[in-house]
Amino acid sequence: MNTMHYKGYAARIEYSDEDDCFVGHIAGVNDVVGFHGDAVSELHTAFEEAVDDYLETCKKAGRSPQKPYSGNIMLRVPPEIHARAAMMAEAHGKSLNSWVTELLSTKIKHATK
Repeated sequence: MNTMHYKGYAARIEYSDEDDCFVGHIAGVNDVVGFHGDAVSELHTAFEEAVDDYLETCKKAGRSPQKPYSGNIMLRVPPEIHARAAMMAEAHGKSLNSWVTELLSTKIKHATK
């Protein structure tokens, strides 16, 4: 599975053998917004049109469009992990927030290669 990005939105992209084309859906919003294309350039255009249409539809309906993610993550971890992470962050001269952000970024980069 691959992703595309446009105006702060991301899309999950898959190939549909049944439809013989690429199919995408905007990720992280409750509304179902889909699009498709036979070629990558067509898919990019369809995604951008889907996002623009979603934003325009929300505007016409008088409601705010969902933003996929706020940037805030609430995690529940055992106290001993919290303590060790805080100590590791301090040992690296960083706040716990910046240390965890760096770890997540590194892990995501390795996972998407």
